[in-house]
Amino acid sequence: MWVEVKKANSLMVAEMWKELFEGEGVPSRIMPASGLPTGQELADYRVLVPKDKQHVINEVLRKI
Repeated sequence: MWVEVKKANSLMVAEMWKELFEGEGVPSRIMPASGLPTGQELADYRVLVPKDKQHVINEVLRKI
């Protein structure tokens, strides 16, 4: 199961969060918040990680 750990107001910001999380070894996904197709640059996005890795992301975010 995937859980939301961040919201982003553009695709570029969502991709930056995704790259940070994957750099820490945690797989992640980007999903449009509004249901629009992925690729809309100025849409809101949700960044998701596996539920069992959420504690790792919480620790990464705490250090930022």
